[in-house]
Amino acid sequence: MNPSQFDVCDSAQDAEVEAQLCAYNSAFDELGLRFRWDASTLELLARIDGEEAQIAAYIEGHHPHLLKAYSSGFLSRAILEKKKARYPARVPMHVESAPPLNHVDRQPPMSSRRERVSYEVELPALAGV
Repeated sequence: MNPSQFDVCDSAQDAEVEAQLCAYNSAFDELGLRFRWDASTLELLARIDGEEAQIAAYIEGHHPHLLKAYSSGFLSRAILEKKKARYPARVPMHVESAPPLNHVDRQPPMSSRRERVSYEVELPALAGV
């Protein structure tokens, strides 16, 4: 392959990743979830087999407070249903450069009970999804 062929491959992969991210972030928004994924998050999660399992791992690692109200399976299926309505394909990812899963940064714990309570009150109502 010459360099221009690599550029075409890279831009096609970038477009696919953007479409995937748009679909996921739209699904999160539709469900009232405060998630935003970027390309590095998508690439890191690509090491996990299956989109539903990827979403569940993300929720368990970054938003475990949601598991007090909903099961990870329920949330994953709801998100995946909305995502697939926008973009049904699953993008094949190149994950050689992604850091190991045990290096995923976790969000810092909430600092006060008041902060936890106020956030939990704002949990999205996913009934009827």
